[in-house]
Amino acid sequence: MMSATARDLLWRALVAGEEYAAVGVLHDALAAGLDQESLLLDVIAPVQEKVGVEWAADRLTVAQEHAATAINERAMAALAHRRHDTPRPARRGRVTVSCVDGEWHAFPARLVAEILHLRGWQVDYLGAQTPTPHLIAHLHQTNPDAVLLSGSMPTHLPTAHAAITACQAIGVPVMAGGRAFGADGRHARSLGADRWARDARDAAHALDAGIPRPAPSAMRQVVDDLPHLADQEYTMLVRSRAQLVKQTLVDLENRFPPLRAYTDAQRERTAEDIAHIVDFLATALYVDDPDLFTTFATWTADILQARHVPARSLLAGLDLLAAQLHDFPRALGLIHRGADALGDRPTHLVPDTGTRI
Repeated sequence: MMSATARDLLWRALVAGEEYAAVGVLHDALAAGLDQESLLLDVIAPVQEKVGVEWAADRLTVAQEHAATAINERAMAALAHRRHDTPRPARRGRVTVSCVDGEWHAFPARLVAEILHLRGWQVDYLGAQTPTPHLIAHLHQTNPDAVLLSGSMPTHLPTAHAAITACQAIGVPVMAGGRAFGADGRHARSLGADRWARDARDAAHALDAGIPRPAPSAMRQVVDDLPHLADQEYTMLVRSRAQLVKQTLVDLENRFPPLRAYTDAQRERTAEDIAHIVDFLATALYVDDPDLFTTFATWTADILQARHVPARSLLAGLDLLAAQLHDFPRALGLIHRGADALGDRPTHLVPDTGTRI
């Protein structure tokens, strides 16, 4: 069985919600000669990426996306449980694989852990949203050759920065990976990670080459790595987050009176969406990257458009936030760039559909 055929069959099983069929596809592919690493990286990984693409295009519901991801995770575990039947490579060393605190998207980290295990590494896989103090306690107990830190949501970059510096302070090097760190790894570098991995194979190659241990030291201050934070815009924005969300929601209702008839559930979703905008704005300030916020704005607009909600609903929120942040020049610049990127999108307002950003 070729990888393309296995991908097609696995996709059909996921869409149908058939866990046993999905596992059967992988077992049949193994019997046909595909090795486990190829199944993980050339079958399971691209199918999981397709799950995300189809959800974004509104061709899968949230429930279907969750079910497909859960089945894919269990299928990956089923592969791992067959590993005792295959010869083990020589032991290479010990690593810890963990998600950034707050990061629930554990699939990429689990995939990397499985690949490294296949290649002979002893892997301590800590799973989703590991609090940094608990990660550091684990490192004190195990003294691994490296920590592989995974993040998918850019809003967790400030937390990732704290984890990176904490690991290095006790002499453990950090390899960062995942979409949160940028397609080119720019945020991994700006936050001081020792290495950045594009994917699981890249991570394995970097470990094979060796990552020097940093000298144990005191924790660095964030302004040592990110001197732009001296202007305090990020700190003040984070501290005023709740008030910004509350006032923006009030201003939206004043600008669009039909919003006053929203149910409590609709108001709560709208507030959460505004908070999401503020969080991405704060993160873009933290790493001083306008593209991070612009990419978020255009991606969000695409999600809304797929659900028949025009970009004006997002533009209105940006406009009202800008009015509150008139004394924040960097934040204003980010908002204006995000709004400019949305300028050529539809501008008519349609009724709320209850769709989350």
